[in-house]
Amino acid sequence: MRPRRLLSLTLGLLLVTGCSSSSSDDDGPGPSDDAGTNRPDGGGAGPSDCLSESFLSSLGKDRLLVGAQMADGTAASAPFDIHYLYIAGGLFDSPNACTSCTSGCSASGTSCQGGGCAWWGCWQDVSQPPGDYVRGFVSRTRSRGQFPLITYYQQLLGSGRAEGEQQLEALNELSFMRRYLADWRFVVQQVGDAQAMLHIEPDLWGYLQFFHGTASSVPAQVASANPTDCGGMENNAAGLGRCMIAMARKYAPNAKVGLHASPWATRIDVYLNTDASFDVAGEARKVADFLSQVGASETDFVVVEASDRDAGFYQSQGEDVWWDATNATRPNFHQAFAWAKAVSEQLNLPNLWWQLPVGHMALPNTDMRWRDNRVDYFFSHLDEVAAAHSLGFSFGAGEGRQTTPETDNGNLVSRVRAYASSGGQAPCVPTLAP
Repeated sequence: MRPRRLLSLTLGLLLVTGCSSSSSDDDGPGPSDDAGTNRPDGGGAGPSDCLSESFLSSLGKDRLLVGAQMADGTAASAPFDIHYLYIAGGLFDSPNACTSCTSGCSASGTSCQGGGCAWWGCWQDVSQPPGDYVRGFVSRTRSRGQFPLITYYQQLLGSGRAEGEQQLEALNELSFMRRYLADWRFVVQQVGDAQAMLHIEPDLWGYLQFFHGTASSVPAQVASANPTDCGGMENNAAGLGRCMIAMARKYAPNAKVGLHASPWATRIDVYLNTDASFDVAGEARKVADFLSQVGASETDFVVVEASDRDAGFYQSQGEDVWWDATNATRPNFHQAFAWAKAVSEQLNLPNLWWQLPVGHMALPNTDMRWRDNRVDYFFSHLDEVAAAHSLGFSFGAGEGRQTTPETDNGNLVSRVRAYASSGGQAPCVPTLAP
């Protein structure tokens, strides 16, 4: 298991320094008839069919989407399809979301009046009503014709617990869960009717499977913490996933919703496997089956990732996590794509590659300018990405010292421009040989 990321609160605050009332990070495209509540009850694409085509069509697209976590200026400089925003910080101290950032609002005991508290709802011009961090992001992204992708990662930092098994204990604390689910409600209310993509809690589902195996065996205050929206849900981790999905459908009806698949959730990090006989697809199906326990059948896509940090950074820390771009030895790209493809086929959902490292091989391997081969490989092997049932791929850093689209000497922007000029990659290419 690879320890997680992630965007520290410090980085989150740096990203919004200087934001005004209408500033967050992006916005997103407009509503479509098939957005939001569009999961088929049956008769849709089968596991061997193209899983991304109908998803892309519902967004008015017929090519794989490409995106990033980036500054607004970067997003406006190239034809990105997706701009994603990380919500990762603390929770408000009150039982419900604050109604003002300047009057009585605090997080972890720190007043939000000066804009420096841990709660994302006041990461903005504090004279504006809480939540403009998301509202402005959605509005601006939409105005550029891009899709806002919101990654919600609040359970760990909001709980104040250590990452992993300890953070899961907070799921059964009524006071915490009331604030946590109220925070999620507030997020999706800010999205409202806009067309957007919602990525719910990377790592949480992986840790639940890693430590417990069965979602229903993990107690969680769900119906008891939020009887308004989830009164009929089970008070366990299975109920939690379904509750958060149902809340997204209720308050953000035009949003696409996805859970996160972790390649280490089965206690084997598939991406680092070196054994040619290893059953990659079998391991992927275990992850998919667990996600089904927490409501994946009620979602629109599944999120997969490569690494939260550049390979060059990990190498500087004494860890070798490189994927072989020749695919002659493992770990390699074919293995990672095979895992993602199998997850999608088991769930009957397309996958979105998220938080791909931004580094490239011409960088000097220094802070914020590390080497990695993911950008170049993905753009140079688009047929492989499409064959793995991917609807698109998005780049970003999971830690403050990593390469970003603003520090990579323009490589990602250049690649995105070339991708758009070429006409992009169609989904549904024939399955490639292993």
